[in-house]
Order: sequence, then C-alpha cells, then structure tokens
Amino acid sequence: MSAAGSVTQWLGRLQAGDVAGAQPLWERYYQRLVGLARKKLRGNKPPLGDEQDIALSAFQSFCQAAEQGRFPQLADRKDLWQILVMLTARKASALVKHEGRQKRGGGAAVTDDLEQIIGSEASPEFAAQMAEDFQVLLYKLEDEDLRQLALLKLEGWTNAEIATKLQCVARTVERKLSLIRQIWMEEMPK
Repeated sequence: MSAAGSVTQWLGRLQAGDVAGAQPLWERYYQRLVGLARKKLRGNKPPLGDEQDIALSAFQSFCQAAEQGRFPQLADRKDLWQILVMLTARKASALVKHEGRQKRGGGAAVTDDLEQIIGSEASPEFAAQMAEDFQVLLYKLEDEDLRQLALLKLEGWTNAEIATKLQCVARTVERKLSLIRQIWMEEMPK
C-alpha cells in the first residue's frame, strides 16, 4: 500500500482538516463497524438497520473529534480501531438502553450504572460511555481555552502548571475552572 493510500496518511489528512481523508477511512472500516454494532446488539431487537446507523454515528463522531484535535494520541490504525470500537460500542449500548427505557415507559436505568461504578473494574461499554459523556461535556464548553484548561486539569496538571502553560495567573485558572464546573453542573440531570 502506498503512503498516499495508508491509514496513517488518511488520518493525518483528517486531523489537518482535510475531510477528504475521511472517505477512504469510511470505506475501509464501514463493514467492520457494522459487524461490531451487530455483535453488540445481539440478543436485543432494535429496529432493522440500526447497526448501519450506529456505524455511521460512531464514524461521524470520530471525524468531528479528530478534526477538532480531540485525539492527540491518534497515530496509526491501531489507535484508530480502538477509538472506533469504543465509539461503536458506546453507541450500541446507548441504543439498547434507550430501547429498554422506551419499553419500560421511560425513566432512568440507574441500577445498571451503579453496578458498573461499584464493580471492581469498569466494563469496556461503561468506559466507552464515560468517554463519550466526557466528549459531550467538552463540546458544551464553547470556548477553546476552556476545553484546553479542562483537558489539562484532567491530565493531572496543577493550577500553577496550567497558569504557566497558558501564560496567565493561577487566579485566572481557578476562575475558569469554576466556570467549567458551573457549565457542567447545568448539564447534569436534576
């Protein structure tokens, strides 16, 4: 395979903002994503064609996040497949939960989530759900500086280190962290 036709090359194009890099990736991974979604939906009876919708939604989420630089460790086909598996599994899990809630007349399935949290190790589906929930929260931060600050804080940077990196004072970091908490708290279910 030539460099111009490699997954790494297509990823580079997509990350650089060239959406044409997404098409060959889609063609290469679409059938695998549909098969993965079908496997994740096995035993559940969602409407026909949902595995294609899940694959499309997962790939679309990936492309949007990649273009926005949300996957800094994305370097090759292995990284790509891990991300696509995570997104697809999460989308399938969300659909199953949604369908289950509809059948029960709505309401939150809190017990399942609590079992995941209290368990000794989170399942891949739960980890994928958490990752996507975090992406949604990041998206709610409309200011790129707030997104960057949230990511640095979650990576374990201290307020002083963040202030140095962002060339501001620690009080500014504290104020922006408070704003992030306020925005995110408004997103939490009451």
